[in-house]
Amino acid sequence: MRESRRDHWDRFWRSQDVEAIYEAVGSLPEEIARWIPLKGARVLEVGAGSGRDSLRLAEQGAQVSVLDYSEAALASTRRLMRGAAGVALVRGDARRLPFGDERFDLVFHQGLLEHFREPAPIIAENARVLAPGGILLVDVPQRWHPYTLVKHTLIAMDRWFAGWERSFSARELEALLRGAGLEVLASYASWPEPGLAYRVLRKGLGQMRLARLPMHPAPLPLVGPACRRARAALRYHRLGHYSAMVIGTVARKRSGSARP
Repeated sequence: MRESRRDHWDRFWRSQDVEAIYEAVGSLPEEIARWIPLKGARVLEVGAGSGRDSLRLAEQGAQVSVLDYSEAALASTRRLMRGAAGVALVRGDARRLPFGDERFDLVFHQGLLEHFREPAPIIAENARVLAPGGILLVDVPQRWHPYTLVKHTLIAMDRWFAGWERSFSARELEALLRGAGLEVLASYASWPEPGLAYRVLRKGLGQMRLARLPMHPAPLPLVGPACRRARAALRYHRLGHYSAMVIGTVARKRSGSARP
């Protein structure tokens, strides 16, 4: 049975320049700011990734802890942070978070949950470390998208960089968070900019040394603004969820105990 292992991520982050990796699809800091005041908020990002989202939250006054089990991932994040204030890097396991109960006002992750065959224990740990009234944001690949077909083809060929990965529907993700006793507030859709086709073309041409396209091409006149307006209108609707590459769900831990 294929799985996503630490050595996959150590190898990936040792071979990658953080600045050359696309940021998370959509703007997580903007979505987070809709639900919680950031100044002074105690924040945990599970799965370091590039660390760019955590850095932006820290710049807005949050006290951020960034956790990953891959030392190579944390090293990449450390280089990006360059000693930024308000950020602590922690090595640990998402299935057994090294924090006390009700420690954080916000827990979030993107590009994490899809690498676990049993996602419920991850969400249970997220909920455990959330303070009453705290917010959990989970960002994952959306199942009904061409990206899913490409991904599973590469997994079957043993060519997927992360070893193994799954996808979720919005309803499935919402049910998972409700199962942990959380109150679902909203689900959203995110589309990559630039689009997936451009990203694949750019990478393919680069690997074949045929052309070096910019990471972010100039937006097309009229078409670009029209697409952004359509996506904004569909972001919180089911139709948008089924057309997007990435979905996320925001949930709240119900108040019921005093904050430590």
